Amino acid sequence: MLASDSASHTITVNGDTEIFYTESGTGTPVVLLHGGGPGASGMSNYVRNIDALATRFRVIVPDLPGYGRSSKNLDQTDPFGALADAIRALLDHLGLDTAHLVGNSYGGACALRLALDTPHRVDRLVLMGPGGIGTTRGAPTKGLNALLGYYTGSGPSRDKLEDFIRTYLVYDAEAVPEAAIEERYRSSIDPDVVANPPLRRPSGLGALKTLWRMDFTRDPRLRALTTRTLVIWGQNDKVNRPAGGQMLVDLMPNADLMMPARTGHWVQWERADLFNRVVADFLDGTYA
Repeated sequence: MLASDSASHTITVNGDTEIFYTESGTGTPVVLLHGGGPGASGMSNYVRNIDALATRFRVIVPDLPGYGRSSKNLDQTDPFGALADAIRALLDHLGLDTAHLVGNSYGGACALRLALDTPHRVDRLVLMGPGGIGTTRGAPTKGLNALLGYYTGSGPSRDKLEDFIRTYLVYDAEAVPEAAIEERYRSSIDPDVVANPPLRRPSGLGALKTLWRMDFTRDPRLRALTTRTLVIWGQNDKVNRPAGGQMLVDLMPNADLMMPARTGHWVQWERADLFNRVVADFLDGTYA
């Protein structure tokens, strides 16, 4: 089944959160969790991966809460926990006791939090430049500042989004077609998103507690998480520091690290052929 022919559904979980998702292929379930950049969605983030993975797996691609065609409400006091709760509820709806989780950036943080909270629900993990790795141990990168500042200051604009994508998201700025940027921009100015951006700096009285909760390297459960994990981090990532890859494998007892050269934050898009081959082999056990 091709991504263009995939089945799509919208369900309601946890009382009032609508989750839009698509499905392609058959076999062991693999959930692809997208990043948190402006205008992101499951299909747009994994457009170069779904068809390839669906030849070997049942591929489930949700829009995370706050994005795409899912609800725009998200608990900002514990955003990673709220994302994990929503995806766990999606697994429950689908009758899946376990699944492989593949997460890029914000989606990587969602996948890791779900595994930490309920490790028995996750078969294998693939984390690409995940958020929440050492985030309280140094100043944010320029790329992360650009991402977090998209809805502040002068507000969202196509120029701001194009600059973020071409300067910080990918290694080869000219590789991203104008149509992809335009699609992301149109999604990013949804009035509900502008009024309630899903990815923002913690603020208010509980900001410090939220920041601490969003840094997985401060969570003692990470050292005890035995889930087989593949960490993929572009050597030229300008959003989340590549040093986070080594930090993760030093902390996690069953994690391997791959760092493709000449690759930025969007590994699954920039290095799609490599990504599809390695991830498929890792998930089905062909990869040692």
